[in-house]
Amino acid sequence: MAFLEFKNVRIAGISAGVPKKILSNLNPDTNDGFSSEYSPEDFVKTTGVEERRVSDKLCTSDLCYYAAEQLISDLKWNKEEIEALVFVSQTADYILPCTSCILQYRLGLSKDCYATDCTLGCSGWVYGLSQVVSLLLNGTIKKALLLCGDAKKRAAGPRDPLFGAAGTATAVEYQEGAPGFQFHFGTDGSGYDAIITPDGGSRNQVSPKSFELEEIEGKQMHRMQTRMKGMDVFSFGITTPPKSIKRLAEHYGFNYMDSDYLILHQANMKMNNMIAKKLKFPPEKVPSCMLHFGNTSSASIPLTIVTELREKRKSTTKFLCCGFGVGLSWGTVAFEAKDMIISELVEVEEPTEKSQWV
Repeated sequence: MAFLEFKNVRIAGISAGVPKKILSNLNPDTNDGFSSEYSPEDFVKTTGVEERRVSDKLCTSDLCYYAAEQLISDLKWNKEEIEALVFVSQTADYILPCTSCILQYRLGLSKDCYATDCTLGCSGWVYGLSQVVSLLLNGTIKKALLLCGDAKKRAAGPRDPLFGAAGTATAVEYQEGAPGFQFHFGTDGSGYDAIITPDGGSRNQVSPKSFELEEIEGKQMHRMQTRMKGMDVFSFGITTPPKSIKRLAEHYGFNYMDSDYLILHQANMKMNNMIAKKLKFPPEKVPSCMLHFGNTSSASIPLTIVTELREKRKSTTKFLCCGFGVGLSWGTVAFEAKDMIISELVEVEEPTEKSQWV
């Protein structure tokens, strides 16, 4: 059973960066990725995604960079004291090297810095958090950054109206006596093709055929774009997360209803409403940023905290967070945040000139 518990570590702060450009799903002139099976109005009603942030130039690492700079400034952290950086994304800058290494350099962190990438998607923030927390467990490393998000894709093509771009930063620090974190994880690789980008890896290398458009569930897509089996993903989404949340609470002996907020991966509004209903969570305790930002993959949980709870949360807040999706993979975490800094949302301008870094 994949249960983990860590003490003496806390989240010091969370920030998020998004492109300044807004794309409306109700304006058909700006969208070329809608399915022929439904209208823009029906899409918004079903998914809850009315608009999202997009960019043709900003990479995930750019958005994470600006989010991290803002958070480091708000926390008044000395960059020399940040000794670990974990980058979670499915849209790395390059096939190699690791984007975490590039971000270590861009952020001006010490060369004595542990840096690694993780390629998970929807469950990525919870998985990444467990990795960072475990690094700080014995106090040898005292401060670390978890950078999560997805943005500019590997190849141009019709935009999927469900997905938006975002990058986030979570600052984690060692603190003696901090209550810590409780995790539950799960994986079902038999569903690997439920959400998949078929080409571009070493199994199916890029070829001219990779860019030929074909109809997938009413959408024109090529094989370098992510596709999903909608009904399979929906069925997984409404059954597995509630079970994970209940198993975590049962294993560690707490009432999940005592949580101040349930933060779900922002997959689909209909799906998330059904999860909350199954758990009997009141709607006011299940915030969502899907309306204005769409599905932002591993960024969605911290982005929801930044955009929906910055002015609302108490000095001490009990969080219950669940990420689930591509893999198939899921992870749930319960933690108490005391005096956690939540930075103001960073809106990043589209670059006007080509440069190595935005």
